[in-house]
Amino acid sequence: MNYQIIVYIVGWILEICSVLMLVPAVTALVYHETAGFSFLITIIVCSIAGFVIIRRKPSKRAFYAREGLVTVALSWIVLSITGAIPFVLNGSIPNPVDAVFETVSGFTTTGASILADVESLPRCVLIWRSFSHWIGGMGVLVFILCLLPLTGGYQMNLMKAESPGPSVSRLVPKVRSTAIILYKIYMILTLLEIGFLLAGGMPMFETLCTAFGTAGTGGFGFLNDSFASFSSYIQIVVTVFMLLFGVNFNVYFLITIRKFRPALLVEELRYYALIILVATGLITWNVHHLFSGIGTALKHSAFQVATIITTTGFSTTDFDLWPGFSKTILVLLMFCGACAGSTGGGIKVSRLAILFKTVRKEIQIYLHPNAVKKIKMDDKMIPHEVIRATNIFMVVYIFIFCGSVLLVSLDNLDMTTNFTAVAATFNNIGPGLSQVGPSCNFGLLSPFAKIVLIFDMLAGRLEIFPILMLFVPSTWRKF
Repeated sequence: MNYQIIVYIVGWILEICSVLMLVPAVTALVYHETAGFSFLITIIVCSIAGFVIIRRKPSKRAFYAREGLVTVALSWIVLSITGAIPFVLNGSIPNPVDAVFETVSGFTTTGASILADVESLPRCVLIWRSFSHWIGGMGVLVFILCLLPLTGGYQMNLMKAESPGPSVSRLVPKVRSTAIILYKIYMILTLLEIGFLLAGGMPMFETLCTAFGTAGTGGFGFLNDSFASFSSYIQIVVTVFMLLFGVNFNVYFLITIRKFRPALLVEELRYYALIILVATGLITWNVHHLFSGIGTALKHSAFQVATIITTTGFSTTDFDLWPGFSKTILVLLMFCGACAGSTGGGIKVSRLAILFKTVRKEIQIYLHPNAVKKIKMDDKMIPHEVIRATNIFMVVYIFIFCGSVLLVSLDNLDMTTNFTAVAATFNNIGPGLSQVGPSCNFGLLSPFAKIVLIFDMLAGRLEIFPILMLFVPSTWRKF
């Protein structure tokens, strides 16, 4: 275990965190808010601590998969704790557990909140909550790869540990160049949404909060009713961009290099679009009697399908009041999630496709024992290690999910609340149903339940294994 490089990168995390906090600090200065001093204090502490750590450069910068997993997990924990400090200092969220819950929810792009009245918060706090979505959407370690060159090709271990999906590949030969390309695409899409929102008459502050939350597929709102009070134009723009950020960024890269046909023929993208169309159609049919017209029903259905499948968490209506059929579809979409290589959470469409293909292969082998069957995606054979990793991921996913529901149930809340609270946090969605529905919050849960859900949010965002590695004793041994 190369402890020096792990500590070194964590030091850079503190430095970057201090720089990122300039956004809420400047916001406080613009709006003359005293809450900005809490960010200033945190900036000073983080920058000094980070500077002390990175002054001692590691003798060896090469690291392997184990170091990559541990570095990513520790970096996200450190980022979450430091990001929570301003909430406690300025009194917005005085309870440390609640502050960490809110911050982890922000960075993991979950959007589950313990706050009942977000409109009473200072603007610098609101922008920090939304900006944390944007930071966590693409990943802070991917950002570090843009700035911090490491030895040889070992950077890939860092990217694999943080990037979502059953497999992670380079867009170009150099990992650092891949990270830069990803962030360029991320920024361009964010700027495009900002432009469309401003064109719809949304003020700049609200536009930035919305764009940050949509890009990271987060869900923190700055109004108590989320997006219910905004115009149809704004709701449609947000719907479109939620879906766009749920697409694998490899597709956008193919488009930028003018490979339009391969981009549109990506198998996962076709499944993603099909799921969205079918879910939207079924829900529109099921809820049309609740709205004034079929157009309004379609608009709300499309928004809720987009916000759930991309694990964003915004809402235009209280879907907890919808018929059971529609709510069931939304719960299923919570587990489905968006595409691999996007900013969305959940199991991912590609994993589900691999699982279904694996089941179909096994059925065919039962019928034809001597047949040789290969599992393919995009006309390419899926490596055995990817199939194995997908199967193991699902087994561990189910164990953690069941264990979390059991632990959260100690609060003696109803089953729907317990189940969807875990589903909403583990899949990085935000709102659940019943007492953690879109019109409620997670503040009613006990500190213990919140700690369980904090673990779930981190495990869900980091694809489980980086967090689990911290609890394996052999991880910390020197070989």
